[in-house]
Amino acid sequence: MPVNIVNFQKPSRYVNSEVNSIHKDALIKVALCFPDTYEIGMSHIGLKILYSIINSIPYASAERVYAPWIDYEAFLRQKGLPLCSLEGNRPLRDFNIVGFSLQYELSYTNVLNMLDLGGIPIRTEDRMSESTRTEADRGYPLIIAGGPCAMNPLPLAPFIDAFVVGDGEEVIREIVDLYKRWQDEVGIDSYRDMRKENLLKALSQVEGVYVPLVHSTDNGVRIKRRIVESLDDAPFPENPIVPYTSIVHDRIAIEISRGCTRGCRFCQAGMIYRPLRERSPEKILALAQKSILNTGYEEVSFTSLSTGDYSCLLPLIRAFNRRFAGDNIAISLPSLRVGAVNRDVAKEIKSVRKTGFTIAPEAGSKRLRKVINKDFSEDEYFEALRVISSEGWKGIKLYFMIGLPTEEARDIEGIIDMVENARKTANRRININVGVSPFVPKAHTPFQWLGQVSFEELKMRQGFLKDALQRRGFNFKGHKPEMSLLEAVFARGDGKIASLIEAAWALGCRFDGWSDTFCFDKWLVAAEKINLDLYSYASRALDVDSWLPWDMINSGIRKEFLATEYKKALKGEITLNCRNRCYDCGLTCKTTVNSQQSAVSSHESTKDLRLTTQDSRLKKPIRLRVQFSKTGTLRYLSHLEVMAAIQRALRRAKAPLVYTSGFHPHPKVSFGPALPVGVEGLEEYFDMEVYHYIDADDIVERMNRTLPEGLRIRGVMTIKQGEPSLNNFISCYKYEITINEEIQDSTLNQIQGKIQDFLENPVFFIKRDGKEVNLRPMVKDAVVKGENLYLTLVDKGGVKVRLFELLAALFQKPVNEVQRLSVKRVNICGFESDVRQGVEEWLEPIGGEKLWLMR
Repeated sequence: MPVNIVNFQKPSRYVNSEVNSIHKDALIKVALCFPDTYEIGMSHIGLKILYSIINSIPYASAERVYAPWIDYEAFLRQKGLPLCSLEGNRPLRDFNIVGFSLQYELSYTNVLNMLDLGGIPIRTEDRMSESTRTEADRGYPLIIAGGPCAMNPLPLAPFIDAFVVGDGEEVIREIVDLYKRWQDEVGIDSYRDMRKENLLKALSQVEGVYVPLVHSTDNGVRIKRRIVESLDDAPFPENPIVPYTSIVHDRIAIEISRGCTRGCRFCQAGMIYRPLRERSPEKILALAQKSILNTGYEEVSFTSLSTGDYSCLLPLIRAFNRRFAGDNIAISLPSLRVGAVNRDVAKEIKSVRKTGFTIAPEAGSKRLRKVINKDFSEDEYFEALRVISSEGWKGIKLYFMIGLPTEEARDIEGIIDMVENARKTANRRININVGVSPFVPKAHTPFQWLGQVSFEELKMRQGFLKDALQRRGFNFKGHKPEMSLLEAVFARGDGKIASLIEAAWALGCRFDGWSDTFCFDKWLVAAEKINLDLYSYASRALDVDSWLPWDMINSGIRKEFLATEYKKALKGEITLNCRNRCYDCGLTCKTTVNSQQSAVSSHESTKDLRLTTQDSRLKKPIRLRVQFSKTGTLRYLSHLEVMAAIQRALRRAKAPLVYTSGFHPHPKVSFGPALPVGVEGLEEYFDMEVYHYIDADDIVERMNRTLPEGLRIRGVMTIKQGEPSLNNFISCYKYEITINEEIQDSTLNQIQGKIQDFLENPVFFIKRDGKEVNLRPMVKDAVVKGENLYLTLVDKGGVKVRLFELLAALFQKPVNEVQRLSVKRVNICGFESDVRQGVEEWLEPIGGEKLWLMR
């Protein structure tokens, strides 16, 4: 990380060296790019799997690259700096292979933006041209992309060299191997003079790889989707990277199955991830065991398209709780279908901590649910609500779609009735959140021939629902119809959509899936430039018997099957779960359902796998005070991020932590006064309670082995129960500030003069939160020595010191400028007298009873 990032939004997005990140400089360098922010990309399981696989290849390395937020992009462009990877700070153009994960259509402009920021021409043809190369240039990286959006590659075809279609676990190894063979053949010295034609032609022969420049000349091409047959045999990371910042899914995620047998006609994932493959309960528990030990997370999510249909779900959860509940490791499940919610599952989920509960009825009437093949009875719906309420959940999210095929006014009104019935069934004890999204027809589904409901109609229906539900006191969250319109354009787009994306990107479109950055007006301008009517394009119907733009991609599902499902939808006919009956979709399902007995492990066989010793919890808790430092790049972590990093390190070090009681137990760990973002702390503190005696040297060594560089434990001592908390005790702070270029527009004498003027005045008032605050009494001492300023600050009259607020007053500079200063908090203490009396050692032997004094 070459620049000071303190003033950027969420600086921890750009901090390197997270726990379990891999730093490797191999022959074949692969950049794994996620075209959205760090906290979204880090939540994606697929990228974690590929990261682990590539780094396991001896001659290959993988580094991560996420889309920089708009403030950081502006800085990079202003300074002429390239977009770089996290692990090696390597410019994107210096990689051999650059791979993008295409999870949703509204990330397309970010793909182009990341290429451009990385110093790579956005179009394949420009990367192939000799005229774009310099004397020392070895050519541009191979640009590949995969993910669900690759099932219709045409909107991005001019920008991507090769698309991976289907599961990537096996094909990524084949691509890396092929690239190495090609590089060995051309020779490293002549590599700069070689065109990529041979490489692309070789790639076009790999099953599951679509190469636009090669395959576009073959009208009869059919690219077969790659399918991993066994999840138990497929690699899955046991030591996922632990982020510093809070991410969207901030927990361990284990994929328990892939594919779905329900056949919802609107759901692209349910079609393109067939057939169903389940990971065995034994494998899941083993992955959970290792992941918990390697990360320190206290929550595990069992993920799949339909988690409630996992054949061993209840035995799996019970076995998990027997093994981990004693260590306060909770389970969370994604959205469950209505029929999958039962009392036994709910009881097991809540046994440690209540996580969120989301169910997705999708449509507001039985008739419309038959159209989309989402079949459940009213009784099942009411029973699910009764279970959630009676088992103590205080909140639930209901998810619906509008604009579904054949939808009528009564179906919209049915959504309101279902939400009202949820409140009545729960006896008004539950907070109900309602999420509503417009339907988007997708390629490779039975609804791929249908156009989207008109834009104005979508706005009207969503507005009606929003007003009706909010009047009744429900929380409503709707997806912007403008965004859904673009999704419909991209999802069934042909080659002309590439020009639309490029024009919109050139106009400044970025992060189109984010409400605060989405600009529909720019898309309208871009569409006008290429003479495209977005509204009619999204709503156009396609002929069932015609060749579709994406038909060169063979998902494995027969087109005739999709057409049959389309016709059954219009008749309101249900296709039952294909787990028990084959409907000849085109795929051969080889998976057998797991025996429920396989998930049931005896209590004795799992007892020794627990992270802590249960018997120790009968002992009286011991309170410890721990000194630590935060330095280097980790100075950019916020107080909450430091707390999370240290608590996870405590769990990785197997500290026998005491937890609070209640519905949401958390470890009894409390921290001292927060360090501002960008400030190093040499002697910081936190208190924790443990269940038994801990050897100080041992716990320091164990924690430091698990902590990233920049966080270090310096000492541990016991303190009495009932002693004041750190925040109540600490009131004095000593800082060392390096006077750098940020404030050196004045001489040192002038700076000393400003400080002296400040000290000689009895008052210095500023406005804080609408009130006047006198900063002068907070400055006990301020001395300039050489290029450093030494400050001793104190809290006064119940008002806490705010460092950068005070530095701005001292130097007469804006806060955002003084935030870029190099600042260290040298120590903190509880009494002003400690500062006057000088240095005194604070650490005591374990068992010491003296109330500590800070150095």
